[in-house]
Amino acid sequence: MATSLTSPFSRPVSPAAKCLHLIRLGELTSRSELVSVTGLSQPTITRAVSALVSRGYVAERTDLAQSAGRGRPTVPLELAEPRAIHAGIAVGTLSSYVALFDLKGRTLRSVDVGISVAQMSQDDFIQHIMATLNRLTAGVNRPLATVGVTTSGTVTGDGEVYAPNLGWRGVQIGAQLREQFSVPVVVTSAAAAIVGSEIQSARTLDGSAVMALFADDSIGCAISTPDGVAPVGVTRDDLTTQGLIDSIGVPEIRTLADAVTDAAHKDITRRALDGRARALGTLAAELCAEHAPSTVVVAGSAFIDDPLAPAPFARAVRAAGSDVELRMIPTHREVVRDIARAVALDFVLREPLSVAAP
Repeated sequence: MATSLTSPFSRPVSPAAKCLHLIRLGELTSRSELVSVTGLSQPTITRAVSALVSRGYVAERTDLAQSAGRGRPTVPLELAEPRAIHAGIAVGTLSSYVALFDLKGRTLRSVDVGISVAQMSQDDFIQHIMATLNRLTAGVNRPLATVGVTTSGTVTGDGEVYAPNLGWRGVQIGAQLREQFSVPVVVTSAAAAIVGSEIQSARTLDGSAVMALFADDSIGCAISTPDGVAPVGVTRDDLTTQGLIDSIGVPEIRTLADAVTDAAHKDITRRALDGRARALGTLAAELCAEHAPSTVVVAGSAFIDDPLAPAPFARAVRAAGSDVELRMIPTHREVVRDIARAVALDFVLREPLSVAAP
């Protein structure tokens, strides 16, 4: 099985990865345009494109070739339709999302798995997810090329997951998936996958730093670097959903939905909700001062399930003197789809020539 030479969600490094990134996001391009954008030599681009064509990633549109005087005609390039598919698994506290994507990032099949992870043994949950993925792939009759998993909490460089809200401490979900499916498997945090999604959709090879702040049943943060996406350590249990419930201290308030909708204790719950939103804004500003991103992408129930939270959050960021661009992923469905797609495609986009041809 292929060994990764780069870190998860690193920007394209090899000539083949750079060419694939640009071709995948464009409609039509040419070798000369790739030379111009990448700064690589014509022979290097020619070799990279030839390798991508031979692997089935890129198609030459000879029917659209254009002649410009002497020399070879310009043959446009576009993303091909390889048969291989890529699986993404977004593990959540109460529900997980499993989907299959093509190289373009289009969703082929998906399913929500309504399981409380903490209520099952780690092995039972992983077995259930593997069975779900087997059922999905059996329905499309196309070879599986890569698998990606994203979870809350933190993920070490060795792929160990530490997520207290899931009851996971040092779980090696990637190793079991590699043994089952015999394909490259990437495991990252949800925050890292949010940043990865931003990198994969950027139409440039070099971009300014992007930070993600994920606030839900856990708090996670990550930032893009020249070598990949790095975790940013944040230990703020008081800003998690359980931390919010504990701060309210009303027995009838057991969930975030209770806190947002309960009319009987509105004064208490709204004060706590606004306080958490402001605290998250202050935290974001402190992280921006330390890591200097140009953009902060926020996601998670703290922002999505409380419609009034984004405003005090943004005011707190600005009050701390930060003028960073703020962007929110507005729905849970978009969050899980984006992070599952990003982690599913991560390996093939970073190291396309290391993925076994179907």
